[in-house]
Amino acid sequence: MTVTNDLERLQRLLDDAGEALSNHFYSASSLASNLLRQARDEPNSPSGGQVAALQKIMEHIAGAITALQFQDMSTQLIAHTSQRLRNCSDQLAMETFGDDEEGAAVVELAPLRPNPVTQDEMDAGSIELF
Repeated sequence: MTVTNDLERLQRLLDDAGEALSNHFYSASSLASNLLRQARDEPNSPSGGQVAALQKIMEHIAGAITALQFQDMSTQLIAHTSQRLRNCSDQLAMETFGDDEEGAAVVELAPLRPNPVTQDEMDAGSIELF
């Protein structure tokens, strides 16, 4: 049960970090996109180098947002592992101590699938956030 508590704490940390990173990257992306649009629309537009730099910034931000998908995969794996550990703990307790006062021990159900995430690498567009 200590391990599941640690996993739940890790889950909360990942959720907080993922939320903060998402907010910052989406804000930066919006600002960079606006600057790029202004640079293309203005009659006294900036040099081609500045437009290219803004486009490169947008590419880096898109890559960073793709990397945030790690948080989604981690969340799924932590939840799956926690459920498996609870099931094992419940099974051990039931076998060790027997039934509870009402005659039937409550056992957390084991996950039906062996692994909720099959990805082992992240490329742009290869993973969808849920």
